[in-house]
Amino acid sequence: MPNTSNELLRVAAARADFLDSGDPRSDGVKDVVAASWKRSHAAGVDAYGAQSAFTEDIDPGSLLARCAAPVLEQLANDTADMPLVIALTDNRARLVRRIDSSSAVGRVLDRVDFAPGFTYAESTMGTNGIGTVFEAGRPISVVGPEHFTEQLQPFACSGAPIIDQATGRVEGVLDVSTLTHNWSPIMHALVKSAVADIGRNLLIDRSQAQQAVFATYLRASTRWPNHAVLAFGSSFFIANNPAQQLFTASEQLVIREHAEFLTTRRNEVTDTLALPDARLVHLRGTRIMASSQVAGVVVIAEIVAARLTSRPDDFDDERLPRVAVATPASPSIIDGLNHPRKLTGSRSPTWIRAWDSLHKALTDQRPSLVLGETGTGKFTMVAELFHSIYANARSININSSSLSTSEPADSSPAVAFAFESFRAQLERNSVPTLLVFRNLDQCTTESATRIDEFLTTLRQSSLAVWVVATLSDSSLNSPLPFRQLLTHFAVSITLPPLRLRAIDLPEITEATLQSLAPDRQVRLSPEAERIIARYSWPRNISQLRTVLEHALRRRPVGEIQSEDLPAYCQSTVCRNLTPLEEAERTLIVDMLRETDGNRVATARLLSMSRSSLYRKIKLYGVVT
Repeated sequence: MPNTSNELLRVAAARADFLDSGDPRSDGVKDVVAASWKRSHAAGVDAYGAQSAFTEDIDPGSLLARCAAPVLEQLANDTADMPLVIALTDNRARLVRRIDSSSAVGRVLDRVDFAPGFTYAESTMGTNGIGTVFEAGRPISVVGPEHFTEQLQPFACSGAPIIDQATGRVEGVLDVSTLTHNWSPIMHALVKSAVADIGRNLLIDRSQAQQAVFATYLRASTRWPNHAVLAFGSSFFIANNPAQQLFTASEQLVIREHAEFLTTRRNEVTDTLALPDARLVHLRGTRIMASSQVAGVVVIAEIVAARLTSRPDDFDDERLPRVAVATPASPSIIDGLNHPRKLTGSRSPTWIRAWDSLHKALTDQRPSLVLGETGTGKFTMVAELFHSIYANARSININSSSLSTSEPADSSPAVAFAFESFRAQLERNSVPTLLVFRNLDQCTTESATRIDEFLTTLRQSSLAVWVVATLSDSSLNSPLPFRQLLTHFAVSITLPPLRLRAIDLPEITEATLQSLAPDRQVRLSPEAERIIARYSWPRNISQLRTVLEHALRRRPVGEIQSEDLPAYCQSTVCRNLTPLEEAERTLIVDMLRETDGNRVATARLLSMSRSSLYRKIKLYGVVT
């Protein structure tokens, strides 16, 4: 480490040469620092005025923060007389917690936004003791002029990755910073020792969570030895002998998906589902919590009878009626429903349950909320099911997020005009009419007031109108304006995400391909099918359609190959990535394809260490 004036001067001169020529001198500059300078320059980091990005969605109560807390407090006590600042980041290089052993150093660091919520990713702030640790995948010290950006050169920092030994993923970085002239190799040793302790705490916490699930599973298996008992967590799945004898592997997956769906918000659930082989299974599920995290679910399954006879059939392609126009302003807020759609018959018990519930609600003319993640097919199910029940009906599709008015705050006259215009149209053409308020959770306070008054007036009338609203189920715990509208609805139905409908995925994929290319000979290769089956589909069916459109542009006829699919499909990560992460994942997949999966060659092309590449492959769930 450069800890003498001459060494620091040599590094500073090498940095100046690099900024002028793009080629750092090898003498006096560590390889890891030189590689980081190249990455920082390629990322467009401003060497003279980089700005850290701020976000409010950090989680100070996360598993990592909880496991790190006692270690950080002990480290702070041990270094109380040293001019240090201790920082913990999450897995996106964002500071989660900062402890100042020296208030003087802390005040100086405040000037460079070294505080909770700010990111110190290398692509944002250049070479530093946090972002470069993520890139290198190992402990790093960055002293003075080794920093790429000028404003960080007064500092020296030592950082080390915090690795979850249960998953092998880097969960964050522990960093100790001071002023350059105060740096000592002891900081490097302190950080390495502390991250080892945090890693052990993570392992213990994970083990305790898994032990809690396993203990519940053992109690259930002992109490009901002749019943099928299944237990699963994020990284394991257990089924006792009766479960393995009664259910195939695919049926166990259906049970698991259904139990995960049911226990999203409740700790204890009881339900009956129909398996694809015509059996009814009664489920009792218990969600196991570890602190605020879901550790897993234990399910007791019992076959009770042959399945019910009612089942939704496939919908045929049909052209939906033209949209009705309620007011002169409606064309700007109402989308037409005059394009063909198709709902594929499902074998997923959760989807069938939702279909049955919505069918009954529409038959009984009960105002309904249809919930689900983006792209699950909420609107498609509502529209097609309604028009399959009521022949010659018509639909009005209102985008709640676009509904607004230029009227004064007291909008009653505008609402009254809209309702009277709407009533006049219905009386001229008395047919069943469906009102769908799409994205109800995105409406503004003003829109919510208009919708509230309109629905109140509608409820007091005798018009043949069915009201349905769609919204994201993740918005229910928010205080958004749409909550004042919930009193207008009598039924709520939740659609499962595509990742919990593995049994339906082949049919959905085939139907989507046929709708996109009805007159072409198109099929998926076995490898492409496997990639589609492994992907988590965070944006559900709408994303599947986008993927297949992309593949058809690359191969309009014939057998679609794995390389025809977007790069992000070569990933099993379940969370939504940031745009920067998506771009990096795409680049990694493209380079792996170009090198036929050669990781050493890929790391060289990306100017990235092999350990950093391996870590990012794991982080993004890239399938190689």
